[in-house]
Order: sequence, then structure tokens, then C-alpha cells
Amino acid sequence: MQCIRMNQIKLPLGHSRKELEEKIQKRLGIKREALEHYEIIRQSIDARKKPDLQYVYSVDVYVKPGIRINKKVLQADNAWVTPVHYSFVPGGREELLHRPVIVGLGPAGLFCGYYLAKYGYRPIIIERGEDVDRRQKTVEHFWETGDLDTESNVQFGEGGAGTFSDGKLNTLVKDKTGRNGEVLKTFVQFGAKDSICYVNKPHIGTDELRHIVKNIRQEIIRLGGEIRFRTRLTDLLVQEEKDQRKLTGITLNETERLDTDVLVLAVGHSARDTFAMLYEKDLAMSAKAFAVGYRMEHPQTMINYARYGVDLHEKLEAADYKVTYNTDTHGIYSFCMCPGGYVVNASSEEGRLAVNGMSYSDRSGINSNSAIVVTVTPEDYGNTHPLAGMEFQREIEAKAYQEGKGKIPVQCFGDFCENRITKEFGQVMPQMKGMYRKANLRNILPEELNQQLIEGIHGFSRQITGFDQADAVLSGVESRTSSPVRIERDAAFQSVNLAGLYPCGEGAGYAGGITSAAMDGLRVFEAVASRYAPFGSR
Repeated sequence: MQCIRMNQIKLPLGHSRKELEEKIQKRLGIKREALEHYEIIRQSIDARKKPDLQYVYSVDVYVKPGIRINKKVLQADNAWVTPVHYSFVPGGREELLHRPVIVGLGPAGLFCGYYLAKYGYRPIIIERGEDVDRRQKTVEHFWETGDLDTESNVQFGEGGAGTFSDGKLNTLVKDKTGRNGEVLKTFVQFGAKDSICYVNKPHIGTDELRHIVKNIRQEIIRLGGEIRFRTRLTDLLVQEEKDQRKLTGITLNETERLDTDVLVLAVGHSARDTFAMLYEKDLAMSAKAFAVGYRMEHPQTMINYARYGVDLHEKLEAADYKVTYNTDTHGIYSFCMCPGGYVVNASSEEGRLAVNGMSYSDRSGINSNSAIVVTVTPEDYGNTHPLAGMEFQREIEAKAYQEGKGKIPVQCFGDFCENRITKEFGQVMPQMKGMYRKANLRNILPEELNQQLIEGIHGFSRQITGFDQADAVLSGVESRTSSPVRIERDAAFQSVNLAGLYPCGEGAGYAGGITSAAMDGLRVFEAVASRYAPFGSR
């Protein structure tokens, strides 16, 4: 079958599937019976002539053999393509003496575990937090009472930190192997909508994501895998050889020994006690850049008007945005934007407070929120020690906790600029999961970074009118944008100085979101399956 990639197919909002099909036929100069089928590759919105909005499609079209195509059209804006589909068949021959172990059941660990189970490797997955149903109750109890469970919270538990987020699935990772598409199709297989495979900025929503990760976990178990919740990695068992260090096992919950040849370390970006233990075990690590800042809330109607030129068309979701600004010394940008969402207390340590953003699948909340952050490097926090970034996070989270007296500290942007505590809210009322308190956020970050953020927010108003409105609500501190460390690995995806340990995902410094973490989980699965035969097969 011939496959043709057609781009820039424009149709009005509210169009039917039949209208898309007819436009494909007309442009190619073919009749309906010549069309085998087509697949939507990308759907986006053209808002350049707002409020006159259009959907724009890229489509792979399959026509029957021998059909003549309108050559003029083909040469102008289409191309013959060979669609990329993920394909990997395990070919490892080395015997596994023990079952592979995965630490962490976030996207990286979940996808690595699912594919290992799918091909007969019978992985054991340990997760310090709870299964998603119990975890949801624990998190909601924390939001209502402030009673924090340091082992199961917004950061730790089944699904990882992304479980209580917007569930965004877009990624900037350029991937020619089909892993991105494979991740999205797997999400669909376990309950997500088909549209996530082609919309420009796919998302699931925290409510739907919880069901999906549960379904994947149940399938891992059905395929022979094992999941252990409330189980924490506390030590590595290392065999010191003349020219190499080799992992022989791990310690769980301080007392239990578990032998393993393969340990996939997918702990997420907030496993600070684990990072400290790894450093004590001389695992090769380095500090890396990340970003810190505050959550900023605006009326969702304002963002809709800025994006669409109308409040909200019945065929459109709540609008999102992405803004960037460069000062003389730093880059300021929006991160993890949540249309129609909530700011959530995302703390995981006593006496420290961090925030995140979360949306449900319908994105129906009255406010939008986004992290407005500034990149920080060892130069900013003054130390090149591998754990210096982590300690900087802890320092600013302790200040946020103190400012809010244990609650989320909030402040109107105008008052933030004037360095004074907010007395009254304006048009924008905080929409939050967790208790909040009026405070002065200027006491949290170093003043240089505060000034950079103020300049950046004013700069954003040239991209979105009203972005710097005085009554927009800030909350803090946004500190968990990505891992503050990188666990060094080689071309075979193993630690550079501990054979058998495979650093993986966002916590190890190799991903920055749900999809990229899941893709890295696939890469590590491939590395393991390329070397080892399925457990018990030899």
C-alpha cells in the first residue's frame, strides 16, 4: 500500500470526520473507493486569525495499489513516507541468576516493568508509597488536615509524581525509533482516549491517569511480575572486584535482603534519602541544572481570550500557554501549565513545603496555573557537590513552610513586587488542594532570583496581555521541576562505576516529564533485554 503524508489540512471547528475524509480525497484527486484508510498524525489549532479558528491536520493516507495521485498536489505539500512503528525483540542470551528489580513505580519504572513482564522477565517492582487507591485517600487526607505521610504523598506512590498533575504527555524528545508513539499507544491500550496519539498537546488528567496506571500494574502482575508497595530501598550490596564493582543485591526497609543481577533505579526526582545513600555508596553522580520559582494563577477566561480571541468555543478545551523570557543573566519560563487546574501542596518532607499544578481530565476549574521558574545551576546555589542542588531545594522549601506556617504561602503579584503581604484578594481567588495562608514569598528565594522572576513576568505581558495583573496569585515554592542530580550511566545504560545498576528516568537525570520518563523506561528495558535472556528461560 502507498502511504502519503499530507500536511496543512485545514477545517473549521465542529467539522465532521466525513468532511476531513472528503478533503483528503479532493486534494489527492481520488475517489472514496481508492482510499484504503487514513491515520491522523497531528491535530493542532490555527489561531492566527482569531477568533476565526481552524483545526490543522497532518494525516498519513493509504491508497490502494495502482491508484494515480494528483502529482501537482503531491509534490507541493505531501510526501511518500514509511511510518515509524516501535519494534524491538529481546535477543539477550546471558542468564539472569535472579529476577530483575525495579525501584520506583512512576512512568519510567512502570513502562520498564511492563515491557520486562511482557517478554517473560518476571520483574520485581518495589515502591515506597502506596497503591494508587490508598495513595489517593492518603493525599486527600493530607490536603484536608496537613497530616503528611512522608512515604506516600504527591511525590511517592504508584504512578509517581505525575499521578497528581495534569497528566501532560507532550515531550520535546526527538525520537526516530517510535518510542514516543509506543508510549501513547500503551496509554490508550490501558484506558486513555485515542486522541492522545495525535493532538498537539496530549493530556490525560489526574483522574483518568490513576485508572490507567492501576490497569498497567494489574497487567504486570498477570504477566508474572511482582509489585511490593510500602517497600523502600535502603542499601546496595556491592561486590568489590579488582577492576570493577558489581551489584549483588539490595536491602529493603533496612532489614530484608534481595539478591539481584539487575537493578533499575527509577526513583523519581524527590527521593532525597535514596540520593544520599547512593552518594555514600560512591555511585558516580553529579549536580545538574534545574529550575525554581512560584505557581501563578490567572482566570482561565483571560487565557482563553488570549489564545483563541473568544472565551471558549464549545469544541475547544481550556486554552494553555507557554511563555519564555531572557533577562541579562537567566532564562525565565512557564512550566507544567495546568489549564482549568489547581495548585496542590506537593510536600514530601516534614517541615518543608513544595507546590505543583494539577488538572482533571475536563480542565473545568476557573483558574489556570503554571510554574513560573528560573533556571538555577551550581553557580546559583554556590556549590558543585553532587547533592548541593538537593540541599538548595530543601533550604527554600523550609523557608516556604515557615512563611506559610505549614500551609501554602500565597501572595498577589502586585504585593510581591512591593514586598508586602497581601491583605485582600482581587478578581483571582486561589484554587488549591491543601490549606493556604497569605504570606510574603519574597522571603523564600534569594532576592536576585525574585527580581529575575519579576522582570520575566512583566515581560510575559507582552505575549499575553494582562499576565502581570496585580491580583494574579503566586504560591510557592515550585522546587521539584526536575531532578537536581544526574546518576552517571554509560552507553549500555549502566552506572559508570557499578555494574548491574541501571539509572533510569527523571530521578536519574534522563527525563523531564511523564512521556520522556516512560520512553527512558523503554530504553532501559531494551538494554536489559538485549543482554539477558528472560528469567528462568535457560
